[in-house]
Amino acid sequence: MLDFRDIKLNNRIPVYIQIAHYVKQQILLGKAVSGDELPSRREIAAQLNINPNTAQKAFKLMEEEGYVITNGNLGSVIYVDDNIYSKIKAELTYEMAKDFIRSAKEVNLSFKDVIDLISKYWDESNDNSS
Repeated sequence: MLDFRDIKLNNRIPVYIQIAHYVKQQILLGKAVSGDELPSRREIAAQLNINPNTAQKAFKLMEEEGYVITNGNLGSVIYVDDNIYSKIKAELTYEMAKDFIRSAKEVNLSFKDVIDLISKYWDESNDNSS
């Protein structure tokens, strides 16, 4: 079961969106898979010291996006098929690339500088993901 205490909350993004984003990250990392149970809304609210209504709003968003299913009193579970996984991967990699590009432009790096840096450090990375 996911532990939501790992979320590093910030004030710039609504908390319910950060919760949903965290679940997406865990899915992409393979730490949350289809069928995994999620803590209750109250448990998440307690773990993060937030209002239970905020946790409820996060669940509503995750259910609308299709990667969480709630079945009455049985609780909520992760649901991921190939289509949902592809959507999550595309969304998170787009956000990551956009953030990187914005940061590079803030320090006036040219496109060529960025490509050169990526080429230089790509193979040096300790991260084995591709």
